[in-house]
Amino acid sequence: MIFIVVKFKVLDKYRNDWLLVTQEFTDATRSEPGNLWFEWHRSADDPAEFVLIEAFRDGQAGSDHVAADHFRKGLDAMRPALSETPRIIHTDLPGTDWSRMGELEISR
Repeated sequence: MIFIVVKFKVLDKYRNDWLLVTQEFTDATRSEPGNLWFEWHRSADDPAEFVLIEAFRDGQAGSDHVAADHFRKGLDAMRPALSETPRIIHTDLPGTDWSRMGELEISR
């Protein structure tokens, strides 16, 4: 799978509306057949920082995502709300889902 984490710094006036600004992009991406997950999180340390954790089945699914019309529209919607260029980690990983954390196994 392709595993991606992106950190977005959002201008103050968009902090409370960021998930609305990205809603159409989020919904469209989640409906892509090659998308495994697409999750927004807000930093506990910086309320202006949103973190996107996403994964795609393989390289073709990632290419299809970047080539999609909603990808370009999503970037256009995000751009005015950003205070700086987002930071990204993009890597290939084996598997297609999260693994269980053995060090904190819960058996109930």
